[in-house]
Amino acid sequence: MNKRLGIIQSRGLGDILIALPIANHYRAQGWDIYWPIAQQFLPNVEKHVPWVHWIPLSVDRGTYFYDIPMQRLRNLGCEEILCLYQSLSGHPEITGTIEFQIMKFDQFKYHIAQIDFVNKWRLSECIQRDPDEEKRLYDQLGAGDQPYCVLHLEGSNHTAAFDRSVIPPEYKVIEIKEQVTKSIFSWLKILEGADIIVCVDSVVANMVDQFNMTRDKDCYLIPRSHIQLTPVFGGQWTYLDPAPQIAQRLRLFVPS
Repeated sequence: MNKRLGIIQSRGLGDILIALPIANHYRAQGWDIYWPIAQQFLPNVEKHVPWVHWIPLSVDRGTYFYDIPMQRLRNLGCEEILCLYQSLSGHPEITGTIEFQIMKFDQFKYHIAQIDFVNKWRLSECIQRDPDEEKRLYDQLGAGDQPYCVLHLEGSNHTAAFDRSVIPPEYKVIEIKEQVTKSIFSWLKILEGADIIVCVDSVVANMVDQFNMTRDKDCYLIPRSHIQLTPVFGGQWTYLDPAPQIAQRLRLFVPS
């Protein structure tokens, strides 16, 4: 019987994608992975990452981030438990390190796990793709009819805006919406076939970057968070000016 490793990262979906290569590394070392996540994210991963024992949690602010996952994992007999949060209310010990002051939040996760950060870009090795579902969505949205651009502009109660002149007028525009599919991974074929991708800093941008898709297409990223809350993007992205109110919050200079 393999040893059991518990992971505490109950949300959001982008953070879960960032952390999946960490779990996969430990799986390769012979660990069984147990991972409590918010119930709303389960459809994204239960079929595509079946090697994780996913533990769905109902939202209960203040306890479901850490206390409930920790108790569940202890009850399941996990010999080791990794808490991958960079910061968490009520747990000052997480931020009381030198690393917290100098690392991006995704780097911090890999540092905690004692895994080389370059493993973050091995997400494709963690996923069992569904070619039939990907093709169904590809055909449904007419992705093969002409050159096309994929947009993902919604993330964590924020909708991005940008100068759409970067999209040639003859290009078809396909916008990623959460309600279209059960799993974010159903969009992989469409993303891989796109000529242009425009993403707000959110889960789709993480997936595009971690799948190393930026090498053969024009990819644009719209920032929405302070630098410490923005992950490291390793691909070839062109950064677009965010909406003025977001730029002001980020203390960015945006030409008028």
